[in-house]
Amino acid sequence: MNTQLKNSLAAALLVLSAAGAASSQVVDKKTLTLDGAKKVIAAAAAEAKRLNAPGGVIAVVDNGGNLMALERLDNTFAAGANISIGKARTAVLFQRPTKFFEEVIGKGRTSMVTVAEVTPFTPLQGGIPIMVDGQIVGGVGVSGAASAPQDEQLAIAGSKAFEGMMATSAVTFYGSDKVAQAFAKGAVLYNNGTNYMVHASRREGPGMVEVHTKDTDIVHVLDGTATVITGGEMLDGKATEPDEFRGKSIRGGETRQIAKGDVIIIPNGVPHWFQQVNGPLTYYVVKVR
Repeated sequence: MNTQLKNSLAAALLVLSAAGAASSQVVDKKTLTLDGAKKVIAAAAAEAKRLNAPGGVIAVVDNGGNLMALERLDNTFAAGANISIGKARTAVLFQRPTKFFEEVIGKGRTSMVTVAEVTPFTPLQGGIPIMVDGQIVGGVGVSGAASAPQDEQLAIAGSKAFEGMMATSAVTFYGSDKVAQAFAKGAVLYNNGTNYMVHASRREGPGMVEVHTKDTDIVHVLDGTATVITGGEMLDGKATEPDEFRGKSIRGGETRQIAKGDVIIIPNGVPHWFQQVNGPLTYYVVKVR
């Protein structure tokens, strides 16, 4: 091997060695985007609506404690904004829920409050770190709901929704045994926590009229037959939970017979009623929000 070729190979090996050393000194880091921050707020606001919370301010910060997004719900006191930001920053900078600090101080360790002299610190329940793959990518803080525990409940809903959203890139597999168990009783098979769910549904008889104001139902019948009425006007309808209504019957509407292999897509807001079910009816429902 000539001298020039040896020198070239040596240089190439040196570059590769340096690159390998550099890569061993850095790690891949997850970051929170503005779109992700908005989805955290949307999930916390949805939880506030579900709980009929009288108000609240929801703040989201990045992993450095910098404010990314904030939403003030109706009927919330003005100071709630700064408090919610403080909670979110505290959860990120100290890498734990702010409830921890409130409890420590409440048990007598009042010297903890001196931390505020050197770094932003809000030791009030309602701040939660946002985690992805074991990394803290940000924090969410809530202030001004009905109570401190409810502040935390809203913050947890926001953080969990984001974690569920990030997890959707992973493949989910259910073996036939688990699927069969779900269909045997009718159960939620999968819930990504944000915008869709998969139900392994089973009916032995007719049900009530249903209206989902946010969810579109995509139904695939696996076995059995049924008479389904869609559209028209729901009679004696009552709210059973946020965005969900149930009634006794439908005036008007379109009647269909569904059977094995059929697919029916029912948009959100459309009344639908399994008026008659002939024997066990099993079907997948994908709920898309």
